Amino acid sequence: MNSPWTTHSIRKAYENPWIEVTHHEVTTPGGSPGIYGKVHFKNIAVGVVPIDAEGNTWLVGQYRYVLDQYSWEIPEGGCPVGTDPLDTAKRELKEETGLMAHSWEQIQYMHLSNSVTDEEGYAYIARDLEFGEAQPEDTEELKIRKLPLQEAVEMIHNGQITDALSIIALLKAAQVLRR
Repeated sequence: MNSPWTTHSIRKAYENPWIEVTHHEVTTPGGSPGIYGKVHFKNIAVGVVPIDAEGNTWLVGQYRYVLDQYSWEIPEGGCPVGTDPLDTAKRELKEETGLMAHSWEQIQYMHLSNSVTDEEGYAYIARDLEFGEAQPEDTEELKIRKLPLQEAVEMIHNGQITDALSIIALLKAAQVLRR
């Protein structure tokens, strides 16, 4: 499908190792002049819902600087573009929880905020778990919580989990496991 937008110019407004922000001069689908800002992520978002034989999962709690608040999330991280998201999922699960899985299933591909960014994400279920020791990065101060998957879903419904990747992955995992 052809774009109804006309792009006249693109200029880089800001860049760091994780994102690039560009300013676009455009003509809108309605024919009027306009501007658009685009945030390009240099990594792909990857999240994991680990599930044990009893139907439990693990959440990771951490303080999120950008939000200036504490957040409960699934184990997740950034996958450099051009590398395998599953490899990143395995690494993040081990780093953040100490868990390793022998069975992996991709359950969702997504765009996380497509009105301002091209960020892509992948969600996986990890099963047949093996327990080890977490090895978080030095920028992370993590709390790990084991709980029934249904309780994590309830945390979404009562507003305790607000991270988009976590919400999508947990709801999709609950749906997949009901089959």
